[in-house]
Amino acid sequence: MMKISRRAALAGGGALALSPFASRSFAAPNVETDGILYGPTQPFSFDLLKETAKTLAEAPWEPPASNMAEILDKIDYDAYFQISYRKDRTLHLGGDGGAPIQLFHLGRYQKDPVTIAVVKDGKAHEVLYRQSYFDMPAGHIARSLPQSIGFAGFRVMAEDLKWDWLSFLGASYFRSPGSGKQYGLSARGIAIDTGLATGEEFPRFSRFFLEGVPGDPDRLTVYALLEGPSLTGAYRFDCTREARVVMETEAVLFPRQEVTRLGIAPLTSMFWYSQKDRQHAKDWRPEIHDSDGLAMWTGNGERIWRPLNNPPSVMTNSFSDENPKGFGLLQRDRHFDHYQDDGVFYHRRPSLWVEPIEGWGKGAVQLVEIPTDDEIYDNIVAYWTPEEKVEAGKTLDLKYRLHWGFDEPYATKAGRVVDTFIGAGGVPGQPRPKDVYQFVIDFAGGDLGRFTREDGVSAMVNVSRGTLGRCSAYPVVDSNGLFRAAFEVHVTGKDPVDLRLFLKKDGEALTETWISQFFPASMDLADSR
Repeated sequence: MMKISRRAALAGGGALALSPFASRSFAAPNVETDGILYGPTQPFSFDLLKETAKTLAEAPWEPPASNMAEILDKIDYDAYFQISYRKDRTLHLGGDGGAPIQLFHLGRYQKDPVTIAVVKDGKAHEVLYRQSYFDMPAGHIARSLPQSIGFAGFRVMAEDLKWDWLSFLGASYFRSPGSGKQYGLSARGIAIDTGLATGEEFPRFSRFFLEGVPGDPDRLTVYALLEGPSLTGAYRFDCTREARVVMETEAVLFPRQEVTRLGIAPLTSMFWYSQKDRQHAKDWRPEIHDSDGLAMWTGNGERIWRPLNNPPSVMTNSFSDENPKGFGLLQRDRHFDHYQDDGVFYHRRPSLWVEPIEGWGKGAVQLVEIPTDDEIYDNIVAYWTPEEKVEAGKTLDLKYRLHWGFDEPYATKAGRVVDTFIGAGGVPGQPRPKDVYQFVIDFAGGDLGRFTREDGVSAMVNVSRGTLGRCSAYPVVDSNGLFRAAFEVHVTGKDPVDLRLFLKKDGEALTETWISQFFPASMDLADSR
């Protein structure tokens, strides 16, 4: 069978001509409206986008190439932030009153251009790059770029154009501040081979199609074409901003080859240290993290909370499930005094919850934790990986909902974990026993506030290795419903210890399940003995 190249495919007709980006050989002229230059119109629909992704998957992968890389590399962090999009060039999807859109310029860290089109009445109109859309100093290196350079991405603005509530920038990354105005963790279109020794692959959104709702600045649909060595895909995000930002998502994927580890609905965050692992701290601030835990709602209804770690080596933990109800990376700790950060405000960082709309079958939520020694690195990834093998020629059609806000979208009636503390075991004021560790977990909410020490609430604890010592569960005096579980573990060696705990009464669980992975060698108790 004759092989066709990606470029040959893009130059063809049929479904690939769904946008002005498929071929430039059109007789229709470009059109300028409100200072924005648009290319010729093309028919557009999600079905056409899916057909394009499918056709591309049948052709060999060819990575994007730019002959402007040398110039773009000179647009470093400082030079990039001298470039700003002009407010009077803001796009309003669907006309006046629609979602306001501003575009990102290319630079050292965003060298691969994307194409952006506005969709209206089944027609796509490509937005053509012009330097006049941006303010930049005279003599800026970006002024030497050609007018055909393209864009890095886009963001959706609030009506006053003072802040944005959604942005797509780099590979398949996107993010939202959710209920507030503070960005934090990110989402991605897909994750491939995350945490494997073979290295991770980063497919990218190469084309965007934006469709607004006339008169509604808080709603839009983002269509995106995903391209990468292992697969292609067509995405549709129906985005709404109300009390939180919600993105109804459909992703149709076309593997080019077998994928060893496919991460669906991947979330990416940063965790350096919290109050439970201050041994990692070299900064004066008490805690530094974008997210403090992974929350899961399993297919059988169990609620689980897993505090994040900054491990001594790369760790991947799998939590097997069938048709999960949801999972997310959350920032539960909302107290400013726990962070003392008056610059980037970690207590305001959003949480992100993934809600499968249709059953995902068997698989696992996987959590990848990577060692870090600074807050500038994203070192946490969580996603769903299917049990069924991902092979070339198969089509995956996935539907899920992304909730960006301060907490999970669906409250539980059970008590929730609010704090985790770890330290030396033994009795204060007395010599501490060697290799004994104390774990203290605080719960709040549910029915916990009505129980006393005499009501028979107990802590159910399991440890993967070591010996379980003293264990207790009791309400904390004058704490307005706080219930504490405390237990000791005697353990030696460097291997991690997996721990599991929940509170129960009369055989019924009162709380979500706390699980943790502890590294004895990472905690120096020399001064405690």
